[in-house]
Amino acid sequence: MSSGSKKVIIAALIGNALISITKFSAAVFTGSSAMMSEGIHSLVDTGNQILLLYGMKQAEKPADEDFPFGHGKEIYFWSFVVAILIFALGGSASIYQGVQHVLHPVEIVNPLINYLVLGFALLFEGAAWYIALREFRRSKGEWGYIDAVKRAKDPSVFVVLFEDSAAMLGLLVAFLGILLTQVTGILYLDGLASIMIGLILVGTAIWLAHETKGLLIGESANKSVVQGIRKILQANSNIETVNEVLTMHMGPNFILANISVDFKNSLSADDVEECIVVIDQAIKNKHPFVQRIFIEAERAK
Repeated sequence: MSSGSKKVIIAALIGNALISITKFSAAVFTGSSAMMSEGIHSLVDTGNQILLLYGMKQAEKPADEDFPFGHGKEIYFWSFVVAILIFALGGSASIYQGVQHVLHPVEIVNPLINYLVLGFALLFEGAAWYIALREFRRSKGEWGYIDAVKRAKDPSVFVVLFEDSAAMLGLLVAFLGILLTQVTGILYLDGLASIMIGLILVGTAIWLAHETKGLLIGESANKSVVQGIRKILQANSNIETVNEVLTMHMGPNFILANISVDFKNSLSADDVEECIVVIDQAIKNKHPFVQRIFIEAERAK
């Protein structure tokens, strides 16, 4: 995991912790359902960033007898837990809060406090969002945004970016809900804004769960890496046929490769052994994330 990823998460953690306190305070003073939902949202996000930092720390643990390929998948597990928490705590709590205020509307008092808190929250969230976006742009390279999320093997950056994007959208919804409630006098509009914030969180959670699921259960390396490995094998004059190139990410920076090739029949056992050493070194030089390689000598299928 890069230091940039950790910086993004720490920035989001500090911002959300400060924002959650101000949002809950404003909700208590004004009675706004949308503001209470936003407080829940920021509190959940704060907990999520703590979990991501914990996952990154666990993923750095070295390999041992019980986990011979290391603990890199810890970050995938905790990213998936974050998605579940956004859905279960953030989304469901906001929707419940909104439904209660639609059924039993409460008049918003001192709305100016809400506007001030939302304004400061937009500044804090905007700063965290910008840091996350800048790091995501740096890591995505030439890929488009959608492709970069689909191909990304380190979920920590795009998880925070998605969270912050949902937070910015939620703040705008909360602002509109409070404003419309004040202008029209229709009290349940504040509750509807809370429900919309909950739906935004649920949508974000589903998307994050979908993107992290593949990494958690064993996603292959990107096609460019697989094709690069295959080209190295095909360029070796001692290989008759390349049967399979199977890869799996054991962590963001750890690729496991299992290769099946048909060596030329004229090679001796020593020749095959030397060839395997050359292939292993060539692949690792070209693709440093490929840390473990298993090569099987197998007749062409």
